[in-house]
Amino acid sequence: MDTMSAVRPTVHRPRRVTLTAGPAAAAQARRQVRAAIVAWDVPVDPDIAVLLTSELVTNALQHETGRTVTLTVTCVCDQLRVAVHDTSRRAPVIVDAPADAEAGRGLMLVAKLSTTWGYHRTAAGKAVYFTLMPPAGADGDDVHTPHGNRTWAR
Repeated sequence: MDTMSAVRPTVHRPRRVTLTAGPAAAAQARRQVRAAIVAWDVPVDPDIAVLLTSELVTNALQHETGRTVTLTVTCVCDQLRVAVHDTSRRAPVIVDAPADAEAGRGLMLVAKLSTTWGYHRTAAGKAVYFTLMPPAGADGDDVHTPHGNRTWAR
């Protein structure tokens, strides 16, 4: 019996969202990233994606001199990339903070939990980004949970 499976798009149209500096910015960014993961059916852990997004947005807002930052979410060949653009020219620096520190561990989390992370200068400042790849073995042997989230066999 010949069966055909749906072909997943390899490139999705980027989501760009301007976030107003303030307490609601990180929550809005998390919603946008989670919505993109669901809409694009990206086989990455959405909880990790939104955690890392919160860290990038929070860092950007601490160093932003303007009123907004820009969130960009892209997906190419199941690789999710989240970038936060701000007007600061300061390079992000991982701080060696103790495990019980209340602040300063954000980029350590990003470095530990993402596939890759980094930054690049832009005309207006910089963009800090992370990428997430599907877990090893996530080659289509997927199981859908009752909530519609995708769980991948390892």
